[in-house]
Amino acid sequence: MYQSLKFHFNYEWAYATTNYGVDEFAVGGDRTMQMWNSYDANLNSLTGDVATIWNNMYGNINSANIVIKNVPLYYGEGTNRSTRLGEGYFMRGFDYFKLVRQYGGVPLKLEPSTTVELEFTRNSAKGVYDMIISDLTQAYELLPAVPAQTGRITKWAAAHFLAKAYLFRASELYSEWNGATRQADLEKAIEYANLVINSGAHSLAPNYSDLWNYTTVDGPSERLPEIILSAQFSNNTSTQGRYGNQLHLHYPSVYQNLPGMQRDIAGGREFQRLRSTDYALVVFDRVNDSRFWKSFKTRYLSNNSNGAPTWTAENAPSPDLVGKRKFTGGEESILYIVNDAGDTRYTPTSIMKRAPHMFVRYFSGEAENMLGGHGNFQASRYVALSKFADSSRISVASQFGQRDGILARLAETYLIAAEAYGRLKQYDQALNYINKVCDRAAYKAGENRSTYVDGGISYKNNPAANTAAFSSYSDKNTYYESNNIEVTTESTLSDMHLNSISDIFSAKDQFYDKVGATTEESKFIHFILNERSRELMGELMRWEDLARTKTLVSRATAFNDEAKPLPDKHYLRPIPQTFLDAIQKDGRPLTNEEKQQMQNPNW
Repeated sequence: MYQSLKFHFNYEWAYATTNYGVDEFAVGGDRTMQMWNSYDANLNSLTGDVATIWNNMYGNINSANIVIKNVPLYYGEGTNRSTRLGEGYFMRGFDYFKLVRQYGGVPLKLEPSTTVELEFTRNSAKGVYDMIISDLTQAYELLPAVPAQTGRITKWAAAHFLAKAYLFRASELYSEWNGATRQADLEKAIEYANLVINSGAHSLAPNYSDLWNYTTVDGPSERLPEIILSAQFSNNTSTQGRYGNQLHLHYPSVYQNLPGMQRDIAGGREFQRLRSTDYALVVFDRVNDSRFWKSFKTRYLSNNSNGAPTWTAENAPSPDLVGKRKFTGGEESILYIVNDAGDTRYTPTSIMKRAPHMFVRYFSGEAENMLGGHGNFQASRYVALSKFADSSRISVASQFGQRDGILARLAETYLIAAEAYGRLKQYDQALNYINKVCDRAAYKAGENRSTYVDGGISYKNNPAANTAAFSSYSDKNTYYESNNIEVTTESTLSDMHLNSISDIFSAKDQFYDKVGATTEESKFIHFILNERSRELMGELMRWEDLARTKTLVSRATAFNDEAKPLPDKHYLRPIPQTFLDAIQKDGRPLTNEEKQQMQNPNW
């Protein structure tokens, strides 16, 4: 069952079903899975990964059913028995929670399969949620507070996902039937979130970058008390499975084909699937919110000195430099400047007079050019999310990432509680929880704002990587130049703390006009969604969050040019055609009409 947790980080389905077709990311230079972003005709009940999620969840549910049935029969009394049984209940509830978020009501299979079974009926989403909450509640009661081994599930993981399940059930997607339970569900979400927050077992990492500062396999970043549950990957090839953790592949933009650069372990293998949208950049206060600069890569060093570009007569700062290399190995070679409109410092011509390759969001007097203006930002050249970088891999070409995949961490628990309080209109209480996350996000007095770390630094502990003469990894960002402020390590600027709820409702930078948020209730939900972006960007949750709040259409349409979700269709995935074609009713295959009745609306 534990091996199944790795599935959520293994391959293309990990990001395609969770981070495509949303506000944060669009399609990069590789369009292999573009249908999940555009919602075009290529996304249908026959699309491969529609069935991949379904099949893998039900496969592990069968394992959980075996555990739940047999542990009471064959385990003696004692803690070990309760723990094993609790793990079974957790896994079954966890997997059904994934299924209901993707597909809505699904068949409930609560007994192990001992023979081929062909007849199934769908349960309602309400029925599935009832079962999820029952299973996770039993898991909470049975599981220990302290794990016997690193990576084992605890009662706090069960409580976190209980809080999340209650919050989901109270959301807009289920408004047709959740009215009678909504307030109680929100109160339960708060109750279970507070159990985790006040448990003493978990606390926020002091620095946001601690979460992504992956230096070595099973190192300090993977033992932080903020982490509530993670899929356990390692450098043990006998347990890595078919894929390993492949999330590191999908977010990087291309750097290897620029003069002075070549692909290396530290820089990553750029599958260039997910291109950050303009929303992903502007949702942050990039002066005060450290999370942007600790989540995105904006600076690279040259690792191929022989290939570096040369000065020409047109752009050389002085005649004696003509024909000489602009930079050498170990010097900065690529800068992404994330500036604001009105910045007059850069033009397509002036950046050629700088030594590094410059990719500038706003040229003087021009509209932002993230979508390819002047050949600068491109589909394959964008400010890349770097949270999941993994240079502990054994070679440049290796897809087998070795770092753990985080499934739950305490910052989200705080945001679950905050959202539940806000939905109850207890805004002052919500603010307390939001500020726990925002205060951690703020740059601290004396913190060097140009310092940057991500999993690329693990090359230093990697014998396969640290023999290279030069590495593309840089421990700096472009904070000062992007923000056009004087270089200093001492903060005199305001922090991220929200002083009152009016700071949310009156904010000018939360895009309320673009998404049609006019009431306090709707503004609060969109603020929380923005805050979840700032804290959880790219962490495989976004499509499910936008679907359950029914903001998918408004937000994807506003911020993702290619995404065209439909309100009467795309809040759910299609039921896999392979399943509908295989099952039977009264000993015979389903008719086309019966298949359509079992399918989600408009698929």
